[in-house]
Amino acid sequence: MARALRVLTQLMGWACVTIGLFHVALGNAAIPGAGSAGPTVDSWGRFMGASFVGYGLAWLWAARQRPIPARAVRWLAGVFLLGGVSRLLSLAVHGRPHWFQIALTVIELGLPPVFFWLADAEERTPRGDVRPVPAGR
Repeated sequence: MARALRVLTQLMGWACVTIGLFHVALGNAAIPGAGSAGPTVDSWGRFMGASFVGYGLAWLWAARQRPIPARAVRWLAGVFLLGGVSRLLSLAVHGRPHWFQIALTVIELGLPPVFFWLADAEERTPRGDVRPVPAGR
């Protein structure tokens, strides 16, 4: 389970950094179904993309710790869960978004419980039982 936590934490970090940079670079074009949402939404989306890069870097920071701090994983997973709950609120208030946003909602609601479950996997593992991750990962 410790290895699964490490791999998922790294994957989450790199995915968030990549998605965030995609939004910074493309603005409205990075949002399926957004079309020509205008300069205000484009500005907001690019800013949020930069914030998502920072969020991804926080995941990568956690992944580089030995052991991965359970408290950080729980906080980061909680933020991700809040994003999914926010999408549900939007669905209730404004109706069904683009199908891709629904898929993201499922991920944002389904993945945090996995992180909550795995959060303390390395802290519970004796120090010598954690296999090192090769440099550069």
